[in-house]
Amino acid sequence: MNQNYVQLNNGCRIPQLGLGVFQIPDNAEAKAVCLKALEIGYRHIDTAHHYYNERGVGQAVRESGIPREEIWVTSKLWPNEYGEEITGAAIDSMLERLGLEYIDLVLLHQQVGDYLGAWKALEKAVEAGKVRSIGLSNFESERLEEIMDAAKIYPAVLQVECHPYYTQSALKERIAPYGTKLECWFPLGHGDPKLRQEEIFCKLAQKYGKTNTQIILRWLVQRGIVPLAKTTRKARMLENINIFDFALSDADMEKIAELDQKTSSFFNHRDPGAVEMLAGLVR
Repeated sequence: MNQNYVQLNNGCRIPQLGLGVFQIPDNAEAKAVCLKALEIGYRHIDTAHHYYNERGVGQAVRESGIPREEIWVTSKLWPNEYGEEITGAAIDSMLERLGLEYIDLVLLHQQVGDYLGAWKALEKAVEAGKVRSIGLSNFESERLEEIMDAAKIYPAVLQVECHPYYTQSALKERIAPYGTKLECWFPLGHGDPKLRQEEIFCKLAQKYGKTNTQIILRWLVQRGIVPLAKTTRKARMLENINIFDFALSDADMEKIAELDQKTSSFFNHRDPGAVEMLAGLVR
């Protein structure tokens, strides 16, 4: 199965389409889903401590028979694990849960708590060889620049909600000077049928001989973004990854961009106070 790679600002190459395992809290199911994906040709799995399935992901990686260096594993730290001292221990615990010698990418999951102390600890983990790349998730406020100003190592990626209704074009430009790449969760708008059935996708699916979903994912990868598509179904996994054998025209790319509503369909991560409420960390 074809797969594109994106070069990060630290020289690492990340497979451009990832499998998300959010809302698969059972480790046995997570293992089965990941093994299925790896057999199909996926080489990028995105998990998090707060997903409660890291053990299943790690078991799949170890039992897949695929060389470890060919599989990209991302996980995320929840804010209660932030702090220059406690984050180091949290990374060791993450390695234990995954059963891996190193993690390809570790992200700070939310922009609350002692994120500056946590960032220092992530940089130390890179120096120690425990983590290859570090980045951020859902940092869309001025706290993004706080990290950039304090960083010895710039974030390799910023993972946020992104889809044709919420293109994140301004955010993409904000992080470009640092060489930081955009990853996106909810690339299909949280499975929004209204998005997938937009007239433009129906027309382009017919034009290119692809599905509406494949058109959306292709639009994202052509923008240099790394989409994380969550599914437990083999047929959908195959559909999602079969997007690297065609290209949308510039005109079609621009037509899709016109769908931008410039607002989240899930939660406003540009407001740190709202995120603190979400994370249960009201100060």
